[in-house]
Amino acid sequence: MKILETLQQRHRQRAKSIAVLIDPDKVDDSAKLKYLINVASENCVDFFFVGGSLITTSNMAEVIQSIKEDVNIPVVLFPGSSQQIDPSADAILFLSLISGRNPDLLIGQHVQAAPILKNSRLEILPTGYMLVSSGRTTSVAYISNTTPIPEDKYSLAACTALAGEMLGLRLIYLDAGSGAEREINARMISTVRKSVSVPLIVGGGINTSQKAQAALEAGADMIVIGNSLEKNPDLLTEISEKVYDWNQNVEAKK
Repeated sequence: MKILETLQQRHRQRAKSIAVLIDPDKVDDSAKLKYLINVASENCVDFFFVGGSLITTSNMAEVIQSIKEDVNIPVVLFPGSSQQIDPSADAILFLSLISGRNPDLLIGQHVQAAPILKNSRLEILPTGYMLVSSGRTTSVAYISNTTPIPEDKYSLAACTALAGEMLGLRLIYLDAGSGAEREINARMISTVRKSVSVPLIVGGGINTSQKAQAALEAGADMIVIGNSLEKNPDLLTEISEKVYDWNQNVEAKK
């Protein structure tokens, strides 16, 4: 089953997923990377996202190779630009930054990437990418030259997500950004969840199991953990237990 079909099926079943985001720029120790990969495998992580707002190193292929050598977890590209395409991954989040008004990130980069992706075996995941304010300027907000949606503008976020779904985007990704000061609040997640029928991904600022639980209860179909694991890889165990417990409860109610 393809990744998009898997996410759609889990959404219908109310099952949750977890992804680990690895920024190649922040991989400076192969031993630490191996440890994180093993922890992810032991805790039944569903996906690895690989990418970042700005990648200054040339080790993306090496990171993907390290993952694939050790585990069978799908690798999904999380690109900051059309230059961050690696055919050795399994899929790519084809991100359109619908929360901003920068035409290059709405469609421009996609035009450049389209012929490359057409000739690759990557599964294309059309995704409406929405930045939500987290209390300070994050790298993605600065690099994208866009203003995030204010964290209390719930209707604006809901209408933006709805427009993305009406345009044919198959996933919605709410992101507070790497190293966010605050996670996306439950009301924001819940409001967006009610406005669309496609799977909802939530990331940024989820650095405790309690925050992960709150995102799941608010309606996130998938939570993405990244920056916090650089300091404490074992946090993944606590968060994955929340996802596991949720899915077990769903299964028990069938």
